[in-house]
Amino acid sequence: MQNPAPVAASAGESPDRRAADALWPQTMVGVAVFLTGLALAFGAASISSDAGYGGVGPNFVPWLSAAVLTLCGVLIIREARTGGFRELEVPSGARRGNWSGLVWVSAGLLLNASLITVIGFILSCTLCYLLAVQGLRRAAGQQVAMAPRTWLVDLFTGFAIAAPVFWMFTQFLAINLPGLTSTGWL
Repeated sequence: MQNPAPVAASAGESPDRRAADALWPQTMVGVAVFLTGLALAFGAASISSDAGYGGVGPNFVPWLSAAVLTLCGVLIIREARTGGFRELEVPSGARRGNWSGLVWVSAGLLLNASLITVIGFILSCTLCYLLAVQGLRRAAGQQVAMAPRTWLVDLFTGFAIAAPVFWMFTQFLAINLPGLTSTGWL
């Protein structure tokens, strides 16, 4: 009698089997974090080490970040190679990513970045919020995402968040953000 074909991992599998299946991806996450730390260290090496106020130079934070990332990468690799994350729970959510939601959120971020100097901070961040929330609603399967009222509520909510942030930065903190007009209020 032949053995049946291996079955894909399911929620009913033993924790040991799930942990064994996750060793390779967990190790790769650790390697990615470790390499990111090394890349940051490489970049930090090119920053001047002249001491500034209080004896701390401009390369202190990049070196500190590089050291912490590299250490975290080593610890993640060690954890993965010595049995994996031992209390790993069964992943929640959908089996596959929601690509249409990703497109909506990505479009919001990319349009914000490309339009911020053209239409100003408030309008570009409002658009970003609107598109990102639409993507998240669609990924969650909310039927209300297509309703015109939902679009209007999301539009006004985005404006209600972006406008005070813009005004606080420009009027109270005197930090220049791209505006639609030169008044500092739009």
